Amino acid sequence: MYYLGLDFGTSGARAAIIDSARTEVWSGSFAYPSPENQTPAVWDTALLELLGRIPATLKPELQAIAIDGTSGTVLLSDIDGRALGPVLLYRHPLAADPAAKLHWLKHHCGHGKPAHLLHQVDYLNARLSGIVGISDYHNALKSGYDVREMAWRKGIYSVDEMALLPRIVAPGTPLGNLQRGFSRRYAINPRCLVCSGTTDSIAAFLAADTVTPGDAVTSLGSTLAVKLLSTTYVEAPELGVYSHKYGDLWLTGGASNSGGAVLRHYFSETELVEYSKLIDPETDTGLDYYPLLRPGERFPVNDPEFLPRMEPRPENKVLWLQGLLEGMAEIERQAYARLVELGATTLKTVLTSGGGSKNRVWQILRQRRLGVPVAPAIHTDAAYGAALLASRHSPERLAPPAASQGG
Repeated sequence: MYYLGLDFGTSGARAAIIDSARTEVWSGSFAYPSPENQTPAVWDTALLELLGRIPATLKPELQAIAIDGTSGTVLLSDIDGRALGPVLLYRHPLAADPAAKLHWLKHHCGHGKPAHLLHQVDYLNARLSGIVGISDYHNALKSGYDVREMAWRKGIYSVDEMALLPRIVAPGTPLGNLQRGFSRRYAINPRCLVCSGTTDSIAAFLAADTVTPGDAVTSLGSTLAVKLLSTTYVEAPELGVYSHKYGDLWLTGGASNSGGAVLRHYFSETELVEYSKLIDPETDTGLDYYPLLRPGERFPVNDPEFLPRMEPRPENKVLWLQGLLEGMAEIERQAYARLVELGATTLKTVLTSGGGSKNRVWQILRQRRLGVPVAPAIHTDAAYGAALLASRHSPERLAPPAASQGG
């Protein structure tokens, strides 16, 4: 039996299929033609392209599909799930304001009659299953869903707007079978389940496969994002800190504007590899850097005018790189300390995902500051995490739909 995970990220889509032993047996990717201009049509193209690439030997035994998407990306659809107007992407200035997002979408939805507020994952799940108007509580968080009360927050939406909101289920809940049109077109098991999804960052955490309070995952990508598994709920909107429901636990975290984008601004990939080999991670440079490409920080401090600190700059490029890595390691330490200060479970271990996880020197620098074991995650791909989510579906099988025509 096989399970498909689809990751719709910021620059493209990825697919991963795992077997019952959670071994990845196939993967594929699709780059968006223009990441700055994502549309439902682009997502549709990526979805169909990846489904078409699945090896014929795997399709008959595909049991379930789960999708992750960018948190905060939303659109309006008609009653059948067809998109109305443009998509409001995760990076839009209004992305943090649920009511303002919906007002913007309604203003730009054209002549159609809105029936559903959909997150990116909800739209894609509706395409696959034909079932519209259901979301998961991971994606719904940034649309105003209260994961402690398991209800939409009061006072955000009008009565009329509430009618547009999706019904919320747990991530990984079976929604229905793959539409017959898709099953026939791609020769996929007609009893393959389409499951509710999650966000891309939580899918990456799922991929790391850690379930103990105090365990954390740091993503060393363009930015530096931290997520800590906690027994207590933590929230600090002014710092961009919030908690996702994660089974009986809470997944809390935040993101700094520092990270790999700073390194790539000053060094080529080859330089990063070669200079890192020359660093002595047991000896500090004494440089007190706060690496940022431009003023403004989100977490562990929230200050839109916070200034980068990258002086003095040594002529020796190895020391310059080491100083930047030390500065980012210190930001990571402060980030986890701030989460614990806010009430989260004490940090015990850190797994690492993202491109920076391959840098052994950086890992040693970070471990020295964090004071806990630090190691690369075995699996770092969000698509793999989505596949794991699909594999957790209910063992009950739904009868194939009688007359739905997808694809």
